[in-house]
Amino acid sequence: MVAATYASSSSGSPIITIIAAIVAYLVAALPLMGVFLKADEPGIAAFIPIWNALVLLKIVGRPWWWLLLYLIPIVGLIVAIVVCYDLAKSFGHGVGFTVGLVLLSWIFLLILWLGRSRYLGPGGEPAGALA
Repeated sequence: MVAATYASSSSGSPIITIIAAIVAYLVAALPLMGVFLKADEPGIAAFIPIWNALVLLKIVGRPWWWLLLYLIPIVGLIVAIVVCYDLAKSFGHGVGFTVGLVLLSWIFLLILWLGRSRYLGPGGEPAGALA
């Protein structure tokens, strides 16, 4: 009888869970939006799942087909770390910042967005530099 009472008291929770998930997704994507804006890319792309990965790959100077590599279990993890390294380099940071992006990505994306970091171009090369 106690279990039945407990189960019936949570009838409104699916809506609250969905709303909480949407809010969490928006909060999680907000620093990525700021990074995209600093790199002169559309900020709205941060909130759209596959598009945000494509824009991130463009910012770091990797080809679009790297998105497919994310789908391979262990390779996807390695690709994510390489992209974090390339993102750090693109904003003039080094390996230490890469570790921060891998372990505490939300905080370090906020630092990229709100800090004094400046987008230098894919891989840290100044935009418009001669090859």
